[in-house]
Amino acid sequence: MIRLFRVFIPASVVALLVSEFILIYACYLLAALFLFPVDPQVFLFDDGGWIRIATVVFCLIVAVYFHDLYAQIRVRSRVLLYQQVGVVVGAAFLIQSLLAYAQARALILPTSLMIAGSALTMIALPAWRIFYARFFPKVLAPERVLFLGSSKVIQEIMTHLADHPETGLASVGYVDDDSGLGPSTWLGPISELQQAVGRCRPRRIVVGLAERRRRLPVNELLDLRLSGIHIEEALTTYESTFGRICTHELRPSQLIFSSTEFGPNPRRVLLQSIYSIAIAVLATVLAAPIMTAVALLVKMSSRGPALFQQRRVGRAGQIFTLYKFRSMYSNAEASSGAVWAKPGDPRVTPVGKWLRRLRLDELPQLFNVLKGDMSIVGPRPERPEFVKELTQRIPYYRQRHCVKPGITGWAQINHKYGGTVEETIVKLEYDLYYIKNLAPALDAFIMFHTAKVMLLSRGAQ
Repeated sequence: MIRLFRVFIPASVVALLVSEFILIYACYLLAALFLFPVDPQVFLFDDGGWIRIATVVFCLIVAVYFHDLYAQIRVRSRVLLYQQVGVVVGAAFLIQSLLAYAQARALILPTSLMIAGSALTMIALPAWRIFYARFFPKVLAPERVLFLGSSKVIQEIMTHLADHPETGLASVGYVDDDSGLGPSTWLGPISELQQAVGRCRPRRIVVGLAERRRRLPVNELLDLRLSGIHIEEALTTYESTFGRICTHELRPSQLIFSSTEFGPNPRRVLLQSIYSIAIAVLATVLAAPIMTAVALLVKMSSRGPALFQQRRVGRAGQIFTLYKFRSMYSNAEASSGAVWAKPGDPRVTPVGKWLRRLRLDELPQLFNVLKGDMSIVGPRPERPEFVKELTQRIPYYRQRHCVKPGITGWAQINHKYGGTVEETIVKLEYDLYYIKNLAPALDAFIMFHTAKVMLLSRGAQ
């Protein structure tokens, strides 16, 4: 795992991204050498060809990312892969057309070079992806992990590693007095930990015993640690693997006495407030025509005001008024009271359905950022009625209010809308991860990823 933007990213995915950037660049460079046989250096150096090609390659890599082709390196369908690469190349042509319309000539490739380089890319990129997915996981040998215990957290991690080989971690099995997870992965009782290590030769041991009292082999673990084997708690592995903090077995003492900074850093919170307001000012100016059109559309499509106001809980439990474009019929909760939205919610208007899908209903929240009630990035602001109930039912839910809520956030881009208590717990785990790692780099990553979520119409309900 490599940590970039305070996010754990598999090394195999980073290697794939870098290799594809080089490969695509080579395709356009090779096309330039054939199309300009007399002196291609004139185009590459004197006419800024290097920068022009780099612009196209960057757009292609972003388009590949937007198609979720870096979420997994497994190729499940070759036909679908070729179709997706075709769409990606089409997006690059569209961006080149937009640059031509904007008269950004320094960034535009000649038409012949764009066609030739794109043709080579459509052949080379899928072929490389198929080759990489098949052979490189074997070449880049995964780190062998032995699990001590069979708790629920261990079970989730083992299942995830089996489904996602790109994480770079491979389970060799578990050691526990109970073989309930299956004989195929059981390596023996705790008393045989040393023998299991000798047979499997793991590079990492993850400790996740459901009950540690009089069961944790302290001396054996100490000897193994001094022998060079990395040993860590299951909660640490869970955090780096899933990108969220597990609340199943989290104890308050682990947070109170944490050796690493857990709460939000005051300097980073102040910096976040500054750039959130700056971004909100710019976004409000740029989105003003869109907001005007949406307001007219909402007003004309159904009875009631265009702007919807609702009480939400902000930082430190303070109540503030949230602004959104109305996506439901007026007085939708007059008889039912406060209830969570659900798929196919009859309270949502036809226009509101599309506004939610495209996230346009959330544009007025920019005014909440300008007022200081919210940030651009942060946990989703919830209604007081739900907060009161969830605080009583879910441990650590109150702690998510130690930072300002946001228009977008780590939980919003990683998980669907939480319409149940179970889903709310998962989103809380993402929120706690964000609070622990709050930084401008993570905010930048979330804002970039939000664009993909909006374009793919994910998470809305």
